[in-house]
Parts: sequence; C-alpha cells; structure tokens
Amino acid sequence: MAQREKFTVVGRQTDCYLHEGDGTRPIHEANVRIRHIPERVEFPDEIARWRRAIEDEERRREAAGEPHRWNNPRFAVERLVVTRTHTKEEPVVTLTLRDADYYDFLTTSINLDRKQANGLTLRQQYLESRDPIDAPPYMFCSFGVNVAVETGIDKKMLFSHRSSKVVGPNASRWNSSANEGMAANHDLPADGRISLHAVARRALREELAVQASDEVDLELLGFGLDLRNNQWAAFFRAVLTELGEDELRSRWSRGIEDKWEHDEFAFVPADPESVLGFVQDQPAETWAPCAPTLFYLALVRAAVRARNEDPDARLDVEASERRVIRRRDTAELDV
Repeated sequence: MAQREKFTVVGRQTDCYLHEGDGTRPIHEANVRIRHIPERVEFPDEIARWRRAIEDEERRREAAGEPHRWNNPRFAVERLVVTRTHTKEEPVVTLTLRDADYYDFLTTSINLDRKQANGLTLRQQYLESRDPIDAPPYMFCSFGVNVAVETGIDKKMLFSHRSSKVVGPNASRWNSSANEGMAANHDLPADGRISLHAVARRALREELAVQASDEVDLELLGFGLDLRNNQWAAFFRAVLTELGEDELRSRWSRGIEDKWEHDEFAFVPADPESVLGFVQDQPAETWAPCAPTLFYLALVRAAVRARNEDPDARLDVEASERRVIRRRDTAELDV
C-alpha cells in the first residue's frame, strides 16, 4: 500500500493528503482538463442495498413532513491525473468524472465504518489495505471546491464555521471560507465544459454573496484528498479586491442564498502569524480535515506574490509557523 503522508501545520497532523500544489504557483485554468463520462457509477449489490435504504428513508421523511435530505445530481471521481507541460513544467490536471447523486455520496460517506458481509468495513477494504487513491469511483461520489477568501480593502482572511444543519462529517466545524460540492444541475453547462473556477465563483456567490460583477483575484492552488472522509478537494485562493469585512457583513445582513450553511464567521488579519495563530487556537477536532491545508497554501501564495513570484517566500511562512509554535510551547511551560 502506498503511504499517503498527512499534511502537518502548527505541529498538528491533519487528515488531509496534499496531492498537488505547494502554494508557490497557481494551476492555470487552461491546464485543467475535465472529462465527463455520462455513465452512472455502479455499486456492488450489497452497497446498492444500503443506498436504496437511504432513499426509502428520505422519501418517508419527506412524505411525513419531516426534515429530510433532498437528492441532486453529482459526480463520482473516476481518476485525477497530474502531469507537466513540456517546457515550463507547469502542472496539468486531468479530472475524469462519472455521473452520481447525493444519495450515492451518502451511501459511502456515512458508511465508511459499516461492516460488509465479508467482515470488512469500506474503510478497511478500500482505504487502509490499499492506496486510497486507487479506490473505485463509487467511493468518491463527491468533489469539493474549497476557497480561502482574503478581503482586499482591510486584508483579512475569512474563516467560516459550518452549521449543525449541514449534513455530513464537517457539520459544526471550521472550514474553508466557501465550499461547494460539484453538481450536474449547476456545473455541467450545455456545451459540456465543466470549469472548477466557475464552481469556485458559485461557492462565493451562494455562501458569501460575492456576485459575478465583484472583482475577484482567483487562483487554483492545488488538490487534496480528505483521508478521514474519503473526498477529493480543489483548493482556491480568492482575493476580494474591492470588499472588506464591513462590506461583506452588511451584504450578508440583507441575505445570502445559502445562509443556513454557516453559523459563524471569523475575520483574521491575513498575515501568516495571525492566520496560523487562529488555526492553532481552535482545537484540532473542530477543523474540517483539509481546511488548514487550504489556508496554509493561501498564505504561501500571498507571500510568493509579495516577493515578485519568488518561490523561496514559502520559507517566510514556515518561519512564521515556527514562531507560532514556539509561543504555544512557551505558554504551556508557563502554566
């Protein structure tokens, strides 16, 4: 089995595997190639029965007027391949998707530790006994686009706390500023050209009320795999060049499309020590697995751009991280 190392930040090991990207350079939109295979993902018979049970229960709840989870078309990840261009060796990503839906996602995501007839859980069979990246597509019935937002006016990083009303393992956790699972009804246009950048802009609009006319400096920084929940994620950095905390909070008071998805926002100065200090101050278990990775990449990208694209600027972020860790260690000794 290939060992997928877990991303470490402020001395903590996360459950996120960083598959591509280090924050020093963006992945250009033209170098992201998305292939859509219009064929539905298929479960083995036993797991298909789990799915039918989920669908039956949600239909019962809906008919009874109870809170229920509605289904919508999603994508299953067939494979994610990363190569390089011939001359500049820039990253090129090919993402191959199949059709799936939200109940497909729930079938595996909430049953990773459920035993099958063979005595093995899905986690044991597909994620621990072999390379998780090689798991079959039905184990990846969701692809998340995660955005770290910085305000341009007052230069703050935005952290969003997911509401307890959100279904899934990241409810009631600190997460990316905005995130969306790719959905065919939103993200598969008539011409078939799926764009991760367009999904990121949708996340900003639906969760933060950042509109299409708002100026956004948007860059794709990498891809990761949530090893705890077995979900692929794309990592974006977005600078809202003409918006600050006051403007956003005023706009939110007048309504957000998906306002119910978050119950708290925190604006933190976007310098590395402040951001990493905030990450450290929240208990490790209150973070979604890949969120700290996303914010770290965003800090590195900001540092590199501030030094005229010098990749060595990532070391500035590392130095800030060491100072944050030392302060914590000193504080613990003083207790």
